[in-house]
Amino acid sequence: MKFLDEVIIYIKAGKGGDGCISFYRAKFIPKGGPDGGNGGNGGNIYFISNNNINNLNNFHYKNNYISENGFRGQSYQRTGKNGKDFIIKVPIGTKIIDVKKNLVLINLKKNKQIFLIAKGGEGGLGNINFKSSINRTPFKRTKGSLGQKKKIKLEFILKADISVLGLPNSGKSTFIKKISSANTKIGNYYFTTTKPILGVIKNKLHNSFISILDVPSIIKKSSVGKGFGLNFIKHFKYCNLLLHFIDLSFIKNKYYIYNAIDIIKFEMIKYNKKILLKEQWLIFSKIDLLSTKDDLIFDINKILIKYKFIKKIYLISSKKNIGINTLYVDILKYFKK
Repeated sequence: MKFLDEVIIYIKAGKGGDGCISFYRAKFIPKGGPDGGNGGNGGNIYFISNNNINNLNNFHYKNNYISENGFRGQSYQRTGKNGKDFIIKVPIGTKIIDVKKNLVLINLKKNKQIFLIAKGGEGGLGNINFKSSINRTPFKRTKGSLGQKKKIKLEFILKADISVLGLPNSGKSTFIKKISSANTKIGNYYFTTTKPILGVIKNKLHNSFISILDVPSIIKKSSVGKGFGLNFIKHFKYCNLLLHFIDLSFIKNKYYIYNAIDIIKFEMIKYNKKILLKEQWLIFSKIDLLSTKDDLIFDINKILIKYKFIKKIYLISSKKNIGINTLYVDILKYFKK
């Protein structure tokens, strides 16, 4: 199934129950007064964040949510039962938007955070409420009011400490699988990763965890919809470190490297130039497959001078375990700051 991080849903809170028209009757009281009870309130609809959910895929199967109506009032001044509330579970980091008003209502950032999105209608009044000195037998009641209904857009952003990016087959998925818990797909064809995948790295330096995000590869003109587009880049919002992977296995000359960096840089700028303000490290992968090692065909210092947004450069091979530990330790040290 496609990874869903944006959905439109329709919600409707329950209608309030109608009030009741009734008069008290007993064996020796044939003409008792009014005793019609009020209707129950309609059920509300709530959103609640849940840290066990990491996508909006459940909304692929259902996009209409209705809570229970309130029950009508009854004789003997009995109030109708309230309708049951409906609770919709969403992942942490879900933004709730009122489509009609184009208004962000809330961003659920904490686990088990509850938000009332639609209030149920109020129950109607029974005829007991309309008794007066001049009207002792009121044949009047009110109907329950309608519950709120809304068209809602849900936007979900994965919260990761590290995000990786690169051209197809750049080695990022292999690296992430090696150092984290992410179950990423690996293969020798374009777009192995077809949806964002979140992994976790155990930070041994201070007994904590670091989250790392693998996203679909970027290609030239991704910003205009080529490949998987760039919509998934919004998941970089909360990350502190970007790892940019470049495959060295079929490098012909230094211009390939500059071109690979420029493609990613251009596409990032087209999406949001602020992304380049994040800490970014350049990772040359598959170093074991480099056809020639004459000065490694490129000058690392020149790259750092030309691309100011790149802070560090690493040479690794996930398959041969070259340079992995150095990069891993530096990541741990970076998040110990």
